[in-house]
Amino acid sequence: MKDKEFLRKRINQLDNKGYKLYKEIQGEYDFDDFILYIDYVQGDPFASPSRMRVRVSIEKAKIPKKYFDNKYKKIALEDFLIRSFHREIKSISKGIRGTGKSGLIHIDVGGQEILERTAAKINENYIEMRFFVGLPARGRKILAQIAIEMLFNEIPKIVENSLIYDNFNKTLMVEYINLIEDQIFLREEMKKRGLVTFIANDSILPRESGISDRPMKGRKVIPFKSPKSLEVEFNLPNRGHIKGMGIKRGVTLIVGGGYHGKSTLLKAIERGVYNHIPGDGREFVLTVEDAVKIRAEDGRKIENVDISPFISKLPFGLTTEDFTTENASGSTSQAANIMEALEIGTSLLLLDEDTSATNFMIRDGRMQSLVSKEKEPITPFIDRVRQLYEKMKISTILVVGGSGDYFDVADCVIMMENYEPKDVTDKAKRISEEYRSLRKIEVNNDFGRIKNRIPIKRSLEIKGKDKIKVKGIDKIMYGKTLIDLSFVEQLVDSSQTEAIANIIKYIRDRYINDKTSLKDIIKRVYKDIEEKSLDIISPYTGSPAGNLAMPRPYEVVAAINRLRIIKMK
Repeated sequence: MKDKEFLRKRINQLDNKGYKLYKEIQGEYDFDDFILYIDYVQGDPFASPSRMRVRVSIEKAKIPKKYFDNKYKKIALEDFLIRSFHREIKSISKGIRGTGKSGLIHIDVGGQEILERTAAKINENYIEMRFFVGLPARGRKILAQIAIEMLFNEIPKIVENSLIYDNFNKTLMVEYINLIEDQIFLREEMKKRGLVTFIANDSILPRESGISDRPMKGRKVIPFKSPKSLEVEFNLPNRGHIKGMGIKRGVTLIVGGGYHGKSTLLKAIERGVYNHIPGDGREFVLTVEDAVKIRAEDGRKIENVDISPFISKLPFGLTTEDFTTENASGSTSQAANIMEALEIGTSLLLLDEDTSATNFMIRDGRMQSLVSKEKEPITPFIDRVRQLYEKMKISTILVVGGSGDYFDVADCVIMMENYEPKDVTDKAKRISEEYRSLRKIEVNNDFGRIKNRIPIKRSLEIKGKDKIKVKGIDKIMYGKTLIDLSFVEQLVDSSQTEAIANIIKYIRDRYINDKTSLKDIIKRVYKDIEEKSLDIISPYTGSPAGNLAMPRPYEVVAAINRLRIIKMK
């Protein structure tokens, strides 16, 4: 390891020379209070920024070990430190100076969720922050003095202010750690009480805008308040007593007029699979972590999925036990989305009438009279939803505004009125008895098997350069094949998408062998990550990536299922 003065001298020698000579500063340097690792230097000021790390000893940082003595505290502390580092970048860095990305300092900070990230690593010996630096140039000539300003002034100040216990906001740090302790405790208590979701009183569910996940503010915002009949209470280790609406296992409907908050409530529930940061408004909106949002997705690829519980006896004798298509309809895509979720394992399905195929959800009595069952291949969801729960223990929360026939199959009915929930279960049951539905139940058989598919390794070969590139939160280029994740609604961060892309390559190279099921392959990669951290899927030989965040297995599998070249048996 060289000292910082060696680095200073070398950068000065490079002043006004060609940009590619920056490569000579790769290495590790002792800055007295921390070690600076320059893992990779960009070849051009317009290219992806250089990858760097700083490592501060725990002895120097002086963060008490009680704040990261288990997995969840560690994740919360790392998240806090990333945000602290990011705030100091905004305060101290002078930003772009020169050509392209010159002068940039950036860390992968994330949004409203607390996710395990590779941007920070803390253990009993050190804190390590992974970040990106645009080494400065004018044109393609090195600007040595600005580089020295960044590496010897700005970064040391950022480190000093954000990673040293005596200097950062300790009150906020403790708030992060106490919150995640309460969230994990509450999730365990929900399991014991048979709850699939909990929405605390005074939660703020509406978001700032359609393009912002921050909480809406202002006098018009209505805090959530549980109806008394659905209210449950918990005693959390840090916050103490908390009350809110608990939704039990079973079939739950969310009803109400348009613009009264039905979809807003469901959106909060679907994001409740993640823990949220202090001040988000949804800190105690928690949902079982294996909940999967289901929707129609016209045009998606389906590969060898058994959709026969919902769709069978297609025209021209086509079977649906091994259904494959390059261009799914609304109903076939929704059926496949459910069966793929069941294949990996879920205890809760979330559906919104607005994003569902109508013919998949319901077939009323009049339509049944006109088009007989013998001529209709679709078994609507209404005829399987009870079976899913009673035979397979899979609950459903469904937003519905147009079909009262679902009252017949519901355990609980919540009506949203001016963003306030009301328990109307008894009233819905009375209506169900008083106004009998004309429709007939269209199933007389069991749900059937859940198929475990096996990916074919050869189908994942990339012709030409083996390149997998992420383009934002919802697109992955696998070679020349686009994986479109636009309708995978519980994917919340582009760094999760980066991780998904790397997981696909990791399992392709290690575990896909034409023998192992997709479900078992996913179990293996998550076991590897649990044992060795997300660093194990880094695309860089010998150095970590600083831009990965933990995805759920369901979103990884969603990407694999939407890869148009994949074959399964």
